[in-house]
Amino acid sequence: MKLQRRELLLGALATGLYRTGSAQIGSQFGIAPPVPTALWPGEAPGMPIRVPTESLVERSTDSENSDRAITGISLPRLEMFRPENSNGASLMIIPGGGYQHVTIDKEGFDPALWFAARGFTVFVLIYRLPGDSWVAGPDVALSDAQRGIRLIRSRADDYGIDPVRVAALGFSAGGHVCAHLATRFDAATYEPIDSADTFSARPFVAAPIYPVISMSAPIAHTGTREALIGKDARPQLERAQSAELTVSDDACPCFLLHAEDDESVDIQNTLEFRAALHSRGIPVETHLFAHGGHGFGLRQAQGKPVGQWPDLFMSWSQSMGLF
Repeated sequence: MKLQRRELLLGALATGLYRTGSAQIGSQFGIAPPVPTALWPGEAPGMPIRVPTESLVERSTDSENSDRAITGISLPRLEMFRPENSNGASLMIIPGGGYQHVTIDKEGFDPALWFAARGFTVFVLIYRLPGDSWVAGPDVALSDAQRGIRLIRSRADDYGIDPVRVAALGFSAGGHVCAHLATRFDAATYEPIDSADTFSARPFVAAPIYPVISMSAPIAHTGTREALIGKDARPQLERAQSAELTVSDDACPCFLLHAEDDESVDIQNTLEFRAALHSRGIPVETHLFAHGGHGFGLRQAQGKPVGQWPDLFMSWSQSMGLF
């Protein structure tokens, strides 16, 4: 894809994403609409023969509360929200969607605006999906996450941020990406292409929120597992994509959060990841709530005890030196 065509496509995608919903939310926080930045200088690596066609679907019937999802992503990117007063730290948010789509409002733009209003330079990762036949297969979303952290660090001077203090936060399947970024940040999921790839992809801290962690029965989320590795995946692939089995001594500190009544993703995912981190001596903060269900993001958590989670993350990350 030529540069000019790519930039035109980014502009068109931005217009479609921010025409409604997030622009209203952003005005409440005094945050300008985000700026899209392509992750890769040309085509994303390992392009399938049949190039995916991006589609944006509104799933909400409430005009005041958008709940949009993107499929067919061929131009992975970062959507940057600049704070009015920067604290020098940055946060890459990885929305969920079961590896079947990327949920951009409640698990992307909503929390991005909240954290940007509190001084973070925030980047929402729009990542490729494994079901679209990319060469990287199950690691394609991790490739984009690694590239995202590296690109942010490589442009830290332009963004006015500290290249060290780059955090990651992910929801559900995005929590799976986030957990693997915390533990497999240096995995060779793509060939280096430019100077940005000389930077570390290890987050300063990571926060998998109600995350999918394991690909093994009985706690694996069936739909996410099938979308990621297939219904009849071999045990070796299953283990490789189970984050609790990939924790190393240099994994980054993690903040974990889950609701006991989550009927979609078994809370044991978080508990087993916590145990694996703890066994390696990795700092880990864990919060469990009796109620909240799954997919509450920021908006659906308001007014409930689980709605404390952004402030809890802020307090913990500050204690870790993020800001």
